[in-house]
Amino acid sequence: MGQRLEIYDTTLRDGAQREGISYSVEDKLKIARKLMELGIPYIEGGYAASNPKDEEFFRRAQGLDWGSSLIAAFGSTRRAGTTAAQDPSLRAMVDAKTRVVTIVGKSWDLHVTDILETTLEENQNMIADSVAFLKSRGRLVFFDAEHYFDGFKRNPDYALNTIKAAARAGADRIILCDTNGGVMPKELQAAIKAARAAVPTALGIHVHSDTELAVANSVLAVEEGCIQVQGCINGYGERCGNANLCSLIPNLQLKLGYDCLPPEKLTKLTEVAHFVSETANLIPDPHQPYVGTSAFAHKAGLHVAAVLKHEMSYQHMEPTLVGNHKRVVVSELSGRGNIVYKAEELGLTHLLQGNLARELAQRIKEMESRGYQFEGAEASFELLLRRSQNDYRPPFEVLDFSVGVEKRQFEAPEPAGNTISSRSTVKLRVAGEELLMAGEGNGPVNALDAALRKALNHFYPSLAVVHLTDYKVRILDEAAGTAAWVRVLIESSDGQQEWTTVGASQNIIEASWTALTDSLEYWLARRQAL
Repeated sequence: MGQRLEIYDTTLRDGAQREGISYSVEDKLKIARKLMELGIPYIEGGYAASNPKDEEFFRRAQGLDWGSSLIAAFGSTRRAGTTAAQDPSLRAMVDAKTRVVTIVGKSWDLHVTDILETTLEENQNMIADSVAFLKSRGRLVFFDAEHYFDGFKRNPDYALNTIKAAARAGADRIILCDTNGGVMPKELQAAIKAARAAVPTALGIHVHSDTELAVANSVLAVEEGCIQVQGCINGYGERCGNANLCSLIPNLQLKLGYDCLPPEKLTKLTEVAHFVSETANLIPDPHQPYVGTSAFAHKAGLHVAAVLKHEMSYQHMEPTLVGNHKRVVVSELSGRGNIVYKAEELGLTHLLQGNLARELAQRIKEMESRGYQFEGAEASFELLLRRSQNDYRPPFEVLDFSVGVEKRQFEAPEPAGNTISSRSTVKLRVAGEELLMAGEGNGPVNALDAALRKALNHFYPSLAVVHLTDYKVRILDEAAGTAAWVRVLIESSDGQQEWTTVGASQNIIEASWTALTDSLEYWLARRQAL
């Protein structure tokens, strides 16, 4: 490996400032544990003086084993006109009892005069006094030069004076911050070169992504000599977010040869990215580089044919290095290679006799032209493959079904009001026997599901573990109004695995029925095949 870099994670503090995120103390402890398992050297736990939740986090963190990782407490410089020893923010950082403290101070003269409403000289004293106070308490002190790049652009001499004050007071690292996220690469380079010439202290970089340059600017900062890189998992953070460590770490380590994390730890990156998004109650971005589920997905038939011959033909790296994996999806863009790959993935290659792969690819193109979408409904694709076999016997056959919706008005003496209910009948053939069942529900699909299960449970009682987890409807041609084609995706689970089926029709009930019956047939067919 090459030069060692320090990775500093601020997901629990800066990342938590993203709109819509609110971590509990338990959430923060769980995420910190995952970051430790990933091998992150510095984990910022929160703003020590800002709220009771962060205070509790630091109290509980004191009694835990963090391995080789260090928890950092964050705070600001002393207030103007007071002493460091009296300042509540600095006292809270000391009380957090972390080995590392990160202290933020102003490097933009506009903020000093117009926001803090103090003098430029007093701000420098605030920085120096705060750093010296924390060093006297035996802490490793990182100084965040807030708005350094905006400050350097407006008043370079003063911006440099602020980091000189921190260096003279003994700061262990000086972190140059693009707090507004608007610095351009050439501006960033010039400001870092000036900082390196001004202070002997090792530099770090902390960039926001308001121009979508946070990762690129962080890489550039490292190439300009910064040895510490700050950012957040998944790029979470205020406004447009912070530098995304899930992209930044692989870029630095796998592309440029820097030593960020042990290679065996780097393989946990995808797992950690998804864990943090789930804990934050945010849907993981499937198209996120390196760790997204689509990051190494191949859809076009030409691409898949090439990847089957040589994986790197349409991949920039081996996905397992970051704990991800290659995927091939089936769609109207598929060729024979997509079908072959998916069959291999499902362990059903033996079913592809003769020209079946090409025939299935053509059939999928025709079905997707009518509204189906198989890349998100792999269970429906597997059923297509199984049904193509002459010896396939479906676990049940649908003979007919009907469904109705009824609205009833209630008057006195019953409570006034109205209700809408649905009733359905389903006729099936199972094992040569015909069954007619009725069902009720709060909607037509729910009523059909109830009747279908009544009929099937008589023959397949194990089907009781299967339940619908999500139901999505998409209008495919809005201009057609109520006559539009619709696509229905149904996600199901048996408590151990999940699968998705699809239906498409101009009739939403028919589309739903197709997806619903496919879901149950898929589960039963797989069990019969075992």
